[in-house]
Amino acid sequence: IWDLDREFLTDVGGTLHKERLGHALGVLRDAYCRSIGIEYGHVLDPEEKQWIRERVEGVAEDLDTDDQHWVLQRLNASEAFESFLHTKYVGQKRFGLEGAESLIPLLDTVCEAAADDPDVHDIVMGMAHRGRLNVLSNILGKSHNQIFGEFEGHIDPDTVQGSGDVKYHLGQRGVYTARSGEEIALHLPPNPSHLEAVNPVVEGIARALQDGYDRGHEGVFPSLPLLMHGDAAFAGQGVVTETLHLSQLRGYRTGGTVHVVINNQVGFTTAPEESRSSFYATDVAKAVHAPILHVNGDDPEAVVRVARLAYDYRQQFQKDIVIDLVCYRRHGHNEADDPSYTQPQMYEIIDARRSMRKLYTERLVRRGDITIEEAEGFLEDFESRLQQAFDETKQAAPPEPPKAIVPVEQGVLEHVDTSVNHGRLDRIAAVQFEVPDGFTRHPKLDRIFKKARERYDEGVVDWPLAETLAFGSLLLEGINVRLSGQDSRRGTFSQRHAVQVDFHTGEEYLPLTTLAPDQGKWFVIDSLLSEYAAVGFEYGYSVQDKDTLVAWEAQFGDFVNGAQIVIDQFIVAAEDKWGETSGLVLLLPHGYEGQGPEHSSARIERFLTLCAEDNIQAVNATTAAQYFHVLRRQMHREVRKPLVIFTPKSLLRSPNAFSHVEQLTDGTFLEVLDDPAYAGAAASDDGEQDTRDAEGGADPGAVTTVMLCSGKVAYDLMEARDDRDAATAVVRVEQLYPFPHQAIAEVLRRYPAATDVCWVQEEPANMGAWGFVDGRLWNLFEEIGAGHQLRRASRVPSASPAAGQSVVHAQEHEQLLDDAFDGAPPERR
Repeated sequence: IWDLDREFLTDVGGTLHKERLGHALGVLRDAYCRSIGIEYGHVLDPEEKQWIRERVEGVAEDLDTDDQHWVLQRLNASEAFESFLHTKYVGQKRFGLEGAESLIPLLDTVCEAAADDPDVHDIVMGMAHRGRLNVLSNILGKSHNQIFGEFEGHIDPDTVQGSGDVKYHLGQRGVYTARSGEEIALHLPPNPSHLEAVNPVVEGIARALQDGYDRGHEGVFPSLPLLMHGDAAFAGQGVVTETLHLSQLRGYRTGGTVHVVINNQVGFTTAPEESRSSFYATDVAKAVHAPILHVNGDDPEAVVRVARLAYDYRQQFQKDIVIDLVCYRRHGHNEADDPSYTQPQMYEIIDARRSMRKLYTERLVRRGDITIEEAEGFLEDFESRLQQAFDETKQAAPPEPPKAIVPVEQGVLEHVDTSVNHGRLDRIAAVQFEVPDGFTRHPKLDRIFKKARERYDEGVVDWPLAETLAFGSLLLEGINVRLSGQDSRRGTFSQRHAVQVDFHTGEEYLPLTTLAPDQGKWFVIDSLLSEYAAVGFEYGYSVQDKDTLVAWEAQFGDFVNGAQIVIDQFIVAAEDKWGETSGLVLLLPHGYEGQGPEHSSARIERFLTLCAEDNIQAVNATTAAQYFHVLRRQMHREVRKPLVIFTPKSLLRSPNAFSHVEQLTDGTFLEVLDDPAYAGAAASDDGEQDTRDAEGGADPGAVTTVMLCSGKVAYDLMEARDDRDAATAVVRVEQLYPFPHQAIAEVLRRYPAATDVCWVQEEPANMGAWGFVDGRLWNLFEEIGAGHQLRRASRVPSASPAAGQSVVHAQEHEQLLDDAFDGAPPERR
């Protein structure tokens, strides 16, 4: 201890000087060893480290009286809300905030700072179950009457979101008013019980908001993502890490996220030592060098200081920062659960512990900062308002619930004109094919573009060029286009080349950004190697910005299964559950070319299983023109529905999929394409005839078999039909959902002698579209009443999507064609 009076050269306090060891240790203990502990040694940037040190070492931040009263009022609101629900709605799930009530003053602090900051316009929040109702009430301003009504089982047709969800999943928009009178918009999107799945959705919403603002100058990010996590989920859910890795990537940056881990120190019934291998739940954030601020939730003044520090750091460095709110959970995972079964010692301590509000009140009274009468007055005022709202809810007659309506699928959404003027197409093609002066294109790419240019000059468009023309035409109409995915800038199959790289300098050139001064914004992004977070981000973006064409492309369609949670919980169900619409496009390369079980199937059957109530569109287009029109249709319809396109691989360069330019300058997407070997084609649902592919004059009356199929197998069937001189028409169902009943019926009526109808698919019988179309086609036959019989030609049922050996693939393909034309024996039907 005799060393405590010795002087040492130190920079405690930010400047180099001599300091007594005892004083230096006191400063460091005050900064790091009391209610707040800060981890920032892993931060790479010395400037960031110094910035943090200057704000925590030797800096006294005692709250003034007004702040103390405000904090106490917010704790009163937080605790009174929970205790009121706990006594009035005994046993009902609410995932209460008891033990973590300081979350409310924490959020208040961040919201106040953002409201008073002219550079921030919105806060987008992602919420855990824990405390969601409390946050909805005390931060977003959801009325007590509405919350109590939900507990009472009232269904208000003016407020219900879609078919509805449990109350602790629902979202809310609100406006936060700071004590200064400044306001800020709040957006809390709904989310499912896969709680952390909302993380990338929040980031996507925030990025869409930011892209829509005129930022004024670089480095300003007007929308603040604020994510709340559980401790077990933050450590255990991989989407957390994926979302953290989005934070500094081009195309995904949102200027930093404030993460709040509501650290109950238990996950449902699982103890920390069983739920993670790291010491802290927050250690995963070190991967992106985010500072981590641990704070004792029972010290609300320390919580406020940490919240202010976190906000200032985000604004200063535009990076993520994590607050570890170390607290507890007074009740079980939900209020009907008894946590003492699995954590008896912990809950013996918790049961004996006074509430945070009482502890803080006593602390203020002891210090003389407030009187007992003032403290009780704050609480009584809030409780009286809760009681009044409760009484009003009980006395009011419940709203007449809306009558259950059996949804009627429209089958086909309205057709829209998606044609584009020839001159405009020429302009887009010229921009894609030409390069600026001084730019040296890769020699191989130069040859590829030269051939494509020659084809275009002859009036022929291949698949990649059709996509470029679709995107470019939308941009010229002032519509923004955002395309992201793994290797999407070049394209997995070297087909897109949306970004060209100078062969000598490495300089990048984006042709579609040079179309016109007033064109839409063109974002094309190579994503991190993620499906879960990447698709969640694009979904969030599309929900917020419905006037931008937002598309995500899988490297291979098979890989979309990594995003299955986002698909199941958000993309296909969000409109029904929450009334939340999206126009997100998923581009999923699909097709059997002998590349094995992981590079063949985009799992068409999974998407079709999820189809109902016209919730999504599932398309397997076979021509460049069809792809062109369906992309444009996505933005020219008034409605917004997710669009799943099973894009080709071999057809990207196949002449079979080429289209004439005139097919782009006229018409629209057609759900069914008739066989071009026969004059005319199937009538679309609006009665228009598709004659774009019609070539011959063969007699439809001579056809004895109609083969219905989807995707590239159509061209194999047409070739085999011609080789065998079969009296067969090959009809392409280009849109599988909404199912085009009427269009298929019109096709079948054109072949009066064809009672043999065969559904042909490349996929095994237990996969692909067969299970989806089987019953629908029989129902359609009954409507037509022409005595049709239905059979199937496919690969045999299989646990694996495709064979791994190319020789087996070829054998299966030949067998498929034989079954289609000769009729499969019973064991393969």
